[in-house]
Amino acid sequence: MKKQFELIATAAAGLEAVVGRELKDLGYSCQVENGRVRFTGGVKEIIESNLWLRSADRIKIVVGQFPARTFEELFQGVFGLDWENYLPLGCKFPISKAKCVKSKLHNEPSVQAISKKAVVKKLQKHYSRPEGVPLQEVGAEFKIEVSILKDHATVLIDTTGSSLFKRGYRAEKGGAPIKENMAAAILQLSNWYPDKPLIDPTCGSGTFCIEAAMLARNIAPGLKRSFAFEEWNWVDRDLVLRLRKEAQAAIRQDLVLDIAGSDIDGRMVEIAKKNAVAAGVADDIVFKQMRLQDLRTDKINGVIISNPPYGERLLEDKDLIDLYREMGQTFAPLKTWSQFILTSDELFEQRFGRLADKKRKLYNGTLKVDLYQFFGQRVKRNTEKVG
Repeated sequence: MKKQFELIATAAAGLEAVVGRELKDLGYSCQVENGRVRFTGGVKEIIESNLWLRSADRIKIVVGQFPARTFEELFQGVFGLDWENYLPLGCKFPISKAKCVKSKLHNEPSVQAISKKAVVKKLQKHYSRPEGVPLQEVGAEFKIEVSILKDHATVLIDTTGSSLFKRGYRAEKGGAPIKENMAAAILQLSNWYPDKPLIDPTCGSGTFCIEAAMLARNIAPGLKRSFAFEEWNWVDRDLVLRLRKEAQAAIRQDLVLDIAGSDIDGRMVEIAKKNAVAAGVADDIVFKQMRLQDLRTDKINGVIISNPPYGERLLEDKDLIDLYREMGQTFAPLKTWSQFILTSDELFEQRFGRLADKKRKLYNGTLKVDLYQFFGQRVKRNTEKVG
């Protein structure tokens, strides 16, 4: 099996630079591209990146790239790849995804079928199996993806399994929750640090608060879940165990955090509390049922972060207008607090009553949203900085 791999960390549009910074913090050289960040590494890097990346979607191995203007070129290109260095005899290897964009080949089911046939032929040849006898697929699963962009094919193997946003702590969620990896990215795009107070006044199932506590305590986001690569026979199980133990030992126990979440829906507050317990950060967050309009604080230099209802998120236009107006009025007295608000409403600033200092375009799933950023007036505090 191979010792070094070309890897990509996939990311939602607008979050690639955040993922790139995370990879650099792990000590990797990387190249940021649209929708992904490229880097290289061995099995250790596959394990570490899955364990530690907070903002990425998945980690994939690039098996190969080649021109694919015809189905024959596609077949020969896939057949020519070194599948014997990835796929052991008896494993499952579905072509789980095919995507064709601006290419002569556009029938995605046909791309899947031809790619599968090419991999089967290559494995039959390598493992000296008769062509007429089907390969048994009963072992670990290696999900293969084929992407064709402008007649150029990229063939990948997904190392992650369920998307990285699935941390394993969210047992329950609300009607339209923010994904954990997007919440983590927005926290990293904000000016919040663990020594500052943080409030989410529309906390829902508690994702922002939980991700903030995990970030502050250096809790690896993948610590409570499993990954596809853990079933692969060429991934050293002792190495996986060692890196998990190192991640556990890296958790910071020496912090006192000031994180609060509130929501008008008491049922959601109870769900948030349960999720915080599952994440191991229940002692770091105060959750309570409260209307956004009742938010008051004498603390300074804090950060408000909010993913209020918008667009598809169940409120009528009049309710949205009222909510954003009341939000603006409630936050206005908090002069030293920075505010980061995610919404798809293009009239948000008008309804909020202020123009943002900065606006960043993101995508919450397929929905285009903006992160409106309002920076507080910094004043000196007498308190000791933590961390």
